[in-house]
Amino acid sequence: MSNDFDFDLSSDQWEALKALRNPVSNGRLAKAYVVGSLVELGLVVVNDGVPAITPAGRRALVRGSCRLLDLAA
Repeated sequence: MSNDFDFDLSSDQWEALKALRNPVSNGRLAKAYVVGSLVELGLVVVNDGVPAITPAGRRALVRGSCRLLDLAA
């Protein structure tokens, strides 16, 4: 049985998830409500006010990347 889920994320959510791959320089992202929605999905956690991508978020990003390439083509 697989525990993988396909997430139907908005382009803002994908961009925020991609941005979290690297440390946030000022500890904040431009769209806090997007980060909040990613937290609700379990793709991001906030520790001491700093958002960080979770292992599930990394999997979603890797799995979703092929789908995003299809959309760009």
